[in-house]
Amino acid sequence: MRSITFDRTAADWNEALPIGNGRLGAMIFGSQNRERIQLNADSIWYGGPQERCNPNAREYLPQIRKLILEDGNIEEAQRLMTFALSGTPQSERPYQTAGDLYLDWGYAPAGDFCYALDLEEGIVKVACSVGDARITKEYFASYPAQVIAVRMTSSVPGRLSFSAMLSRDRYYDGTGKLDENGIRMWGNTGEGGVRFLTGLKAKATGGSMKVVGEHLLVQDADEVVLCLAIETSFYECGDLYTAVRNRLDRALEQGYQALRDEHVKDYQALYSRVDFTLGDPSDEELKFVTNYFQFGRYLSIAASRPGSLPANLQGIWNASMTPPWDSKYTININTEMNYWPVESCNLSECHLPLFDHLKRMRERGKKVAQEMYGCRGFVAHHNTDIWADCAPQDIYLPASYWVMGAAWLSTHIWKHYCYTRDQAFLAEMYPVLADAVLFFHDFLVEYQGNYVTCPSVSPENTYILPSGMSGCVCAGATMDTEILKELFDGYLKASARLGIEDAQVERTKELLAALPEYRIGKHGQLVEWWDDYEEQEPGHRHISHLYALHPSDQITPDQTPELAQAAAKTLERRLANGGGHTGWSCAWIVNMYARLGDGERAWENLQKMFEKSTFPNMFSNHPAGRGFVFQIDGNYGATSGISEMLLQSNEERTILLPAIPERWKSGKIRGLVMCGGAEVDMEWKDGKVTACTVRGKHAFDTKIHVNGQVRELSLRPGETLVIL
Repeated sequence: MRSITFDRTAADWNEALPIGNGRLGAMIFGSQNRERIQLNADSIWYGGPQERCNPNAREYLPQIRKLILEDGNIEEAQRLMTFALSGTPQSERPYQTAGDLYLDWGYAPAGDFCYALDLEEGIVKVACSVGDARITKEYFASYPAQVIAVRMTSSVPGRLSFSAMLSRDRYYDGTGKLDENGIRMWGNTGEGGVRFLTGLKAKATGGSMKVVGEHLLVQDADEVVLCLAIETSFYECGDLYTAVRNRLDRALEQGYQALRDEHVKDYQALYSRVDFTLGDPSDEELKFVTNYFQFGRYLSIAASRPGSLPANLQGIWNASMTPPWDSKYTININTEMNYWPVESCNLSECHLPLFDHLKRMRERGKKVAQEMYGCRGFVAHHNTDIWADCAPQDIYLPASYWVMGAAWLSTHIWKHYCYTRDQAFLAEMYPVLADAVLFFHDFLVEYQGNYVTCPSVSPENTYILPSGMSGCVCAGATMDTEILKELFDGYLKASARLGIEDAQVERTKELLAALPEYRIGKHGQLVEWWDDYEEQEPGHRHISHLYALHPSDQITPDQTPELAQAAAKTLERRLANGGGHTGWSCAWIVNMYARLGDGERAWENLQKMFEKSTFPNMFSNHPAGRGFVFQIDGNYGATSGISEMLLQSNEERTILLPAIPERWKSGKIRGLVMCGGAEVDMEWKDGKVTACTVRGKHAFDTKIHVNGQVRELSLRPGETLVIL
């Protein structure tokens, strides 16, 4: 069994084990006395939608641009931007916990204890001895049934006695009886916000069961099955009480074994597509790598399924009413990183919630584009929330006034198409892609012979002016140009694929040709801003100007060697000054070294992440205050990095083992996906591929690089080719 296993109960939330089905999530603590199951539902966010466009933005935009482009008065431009471009109010909505389910057993934690997340079945399993009885428990979140299910059994009849209670710190409207076998808790998220109902029902074999007050009491049972459902008004499911009752009744009538079998079948249809082994299976260090990789895939399946909201800053798992950074969608890298592994790691369906949210953002972002900037199309800044808010978030100069959020997210549209060849999807998302492009037709300004963004920033970095003053705001940040090149290129390819040729397509071609070229700076690094400034924090966690290296592939060692060398120098300088000190930043560095073909440096940073940026339950961490908080992007980013070390693919070619370290000199993997949708199975020994099979899903031609040789590959739908 591939698992995350403990021989003790969770000491805190960062040792609890996650389950989820996209909409519902829970953290299982495994304790035996007062057992806590912390609950989440993806649509429980505080408050309702807001209109936050700054009413003075459009009026002051020309003045801000003049201060930057003509006067060089960055200090005054920044001061004016905080007044005229900040959202009103400044903050979007926070994601919140749904509360907790407490089970009070009345006996102390027992010995002979095992507590594990079975990654192959998507089930948390607990076993312990209490006297002469062996107590076992299973917990999972079913996607087909949309419930969290728990089964408890005892090897000795009549040993299961406990009380169950639902609780939430605040913003709930009462707890009590759901029916004769269940309890419920009504919740709200503030004025104008989502209302929700949590319901719990039980089915017991042997013993007795009743509801007293807000507690469900089970006494002397042989086996107990609990089912929990949460319905929210966000999904417009009608009467919440009826929806919860019906959901729970159907699940319990189905029976636990059928419910479990259905869950495992659904989960394994995604999870089992990829299998991965490194070296000797008894090598604990290499086993940790493969477990971590599969845990990242597990988290994608558990936090992002069709019909759910996309994975937020904590996926779906959050115990707080006021989580770090509100656990929103931070779209200047973090949300995008959540979806880096899904295509190559054979979980393309898990990408779909992001596109559903992009469609909602398009509608909100059109208003922001028009009211704030006088532009057509749609725009989003560096955060969004459940309501698809697109106005600037916070008053934070290094980040808030960045207009590239929707652009970056929209690059995922063409990438998803490249892997799936889904023409209907491309046609459906084309208006979103076109409007993301259209905004820049109006927003870009001509400057020194190029078209650039203004105002902008390089998230979330700060430079030093020759005067010694620090600044953030600029025109033509390198990352903006890199994103625009990828966005425009994907849009033009999508237009051609759909047979669309119009004035917008022609203008996009002109703008693409007029974007600035990338430049190498005085330290041999890639220049981050228009001018070759020194950085205030040379070891900054963001390495935004290497977007062209990864996640884009505009910079590659074989096609742009000078720029690749500059990218390597940029990484070297960052790390020499303490960079890569957050989980997600370290994960990004793994991906970038993989793209540079440097397997040893990729492995070095992956080890650093395991040692310094990983909680006991394998969740990725981020430093905050004097401690660390959970951020899921590091998990997803590292999973992507491992994939990039094994296989790199774009529309022109696929490279096998592009960045394999000596420590990984032998292994095998089944089911990685190359651009074009073909699955790759390969084995290697002493760093060389010894066997490789490619299974095609769609017709396409490409090149495959294997053991220093390049082969032309032409696949037909359903065809299997033996490469070695």
